[in-house]
Amino acid sequence: MAEPVLRLEGVEKTYLGAVDTKVLFGIDLELEMGLFGSLVGQSGSGKSTLLNVMGTLDRPTKGEVYVMGAPTSGMTKDQLAHLRNEAIGFVFQFHYLLPEFTARENVMMPSLIAGSLSQGEARKRADELMDLVGLEGVKDNPSTKMSGGQQQRTAIARALMNRPRLVLADEPTGNLDSDTTARVYKLLRDINRELGTTFLIVTHDRRIAEQTDRIIEIRDGRISMDIRK
Repeated sequence: MAEPVLRLEGVEKTYLGAVDTKVLFGIDLELEMGLFGSLVGQSGSGKSTLLNVMGTLDRPTKGEVYVMGAPTSGMTKDQLAHLRNEAIGFVFQFHYLLPEFTARENVMMPSLIAGSLSQGEARKRADELMDLVGLEGVKDNPSTKMSGGQQQRTAIARALMNRPRLVLADEPTGNLDSDTTARVYKLLRDINRELGTTFLIVTHDRRIAEQTDRIIEIRDGRISMDIRK
C-alpha cells in the first residue's frame, strides 16, 4: 500500500497564554495520494489550526506530522521551509502575489527560491502551468493588472511550480463571484485528474464540499465525520 502523502498521529494543539486554550484533540488522519478532498467546519472549530499544522506552518503541541513518510517534529525551521517548498503547495483566500513582479515571475518564484531549476527552465515550467490554468494572454502583466480570477489562477500555478505532492487550499475562492468560483474549482479538479496532485480544500460551503471525493469535518477540535464517496 502506498505511503500517504500526509499522516497525523495523535496531534494536539494548545495555545499558551493567561488561559491555555486547547484547539486540537488527538487528531489521527491520513491523506492518500491523488485525493481530492475537503475539510469543513464552523468558524472556531479548529480547521485553520489543523491546516496550519498539516502544512507544517505551525507545530503541534503533541503528536507527529508525517509528510511523505518523513516525521517533521525533529526538523529545524530551515528544514521545514525546504520541505514545504518542495512537497506542499498553498493556495489561500488572498492570493498574496508580489505586486512588483509580473504574473510569470510570481509563478516562477518557488523554483527560484529552491534553486531547483535554471532561470530558463523555470520560465518554461511557469509558461506551461500558466497555459494549463488559462493565463496565456496575461503572463507579462503586473500582478496588480489582472482580475480577481486571474490572480487566483496565478496563485494556483505558483502552488504547482515545484510539482508538490500535496496542495492545501484555504477558502481559495472566498473573494470570487459564483461563476469564477465554479471555474476555479473545475480547474482544481482537472489538475487533480491530469497531474495526480493531492488536494485538500478548506471550505465553509457544503455545495463545494459535496463535489469532492472525501469530506472531513472538524468540530470542537476533533474529527467528527470522515466520508469517502
